[in-house]
Amino acid sequence: MAKAVRMISTDGTLYILAVNSADIVEKARRIHKLYPVTTAALGRLLTGASMMGAVLKGKDDSLTLRINGGGPAGSLIAVSDSFGNVKGYAENPDVQIPHDSNGNLDVGTAVGTNGTLAVMKDLGMKEPYSGQVPIISGEIANEITSYYALSEQTPTVCALGVKVDRHNRSVSTAGGFMIQLLPTALDDTIDKVEQCLKYTKPVTEMLSEGKTPEEICRIVLSAFELELLDEFEPEYRCDCSKERVTRALLTLNKDELANMADDEQTEVCCHFCEKKYYFTPDEIRALAGI
Repeated sequence: MAKAVRMISTDGTLYILAVNSADIVEKARRIHKLYPVTTAALGRLLTGASMMGAVLKGKDDSLTLRINGGGPAGSLIAVSDSFGNVKGYAENPDVQIPHDSNGNLDVGTAVGTNGTLAVMKDLGMKEPYSGQVPIISGEIANEITSYYALSEQTPTVCALGVKVDRHNRSVSTAGGFMIQLLPTALDDTIDKVEQCLKYTKPVTEMLSEGKTPEEICRIVLSAFELELLDEFEPEYRCDCSKERVTRALLTLNKDELANMADDEQTEVCCHFCEKKYYFTPDEIRALAGI
């Protein structure tokens, strides 16, 4: 199971989340048959979405991230509920590109830098909140940090990492942390955070050393006294059903449904979990009202 924590500084100036998301990313890799670089890209997006979802206020709130920078991976989608449970997919899962100059998976090139990160929050109101920011580097953590700064004016630090085994392509470590300053932040809080981050190891390195999410929070913000708010176990979870697929089919016009009814069987596949749903011609005609 994935593990996550939420913590707050005892002086009430900042908030930090950390998650070990290896199980989530590995499940996404298996479902979508992701190649290593798309495993890293989608895995980072899923991890970021999980943390962003976990800061939503309402239990029925949800959040969708969509990033497309014009790179070979195409669009990457991640959806989270307010408990940090996520689902997602990559438009092009089988991307193969050389490693970067440091020998790491080149997520920035796979994502690209000519496009946007779009964020949509369904907060139970008439219209969902949406915002988007131009992509800076194609590195998911940078884009999430930029989104909070530009769209929500919330000083944020986001760090994400996914390490893929070079032999069997499975996920060995994955996770991240996110720091947000609260309105009560003091003038020197940012300076203290920056000093802490100067000596912070990559998140995958800390996870490889066996550090828990709580330990990562305390290491990252070593200059602050932290209080544990809660712990939770987010999952890769798809909530698709035949009823949901039926509602989606009802958005098609009558002619489109009538054409589908000519087929012996209509197959609809869920983008998020690859589950297939089947409809008979009679079921399609009933939806079309013919």
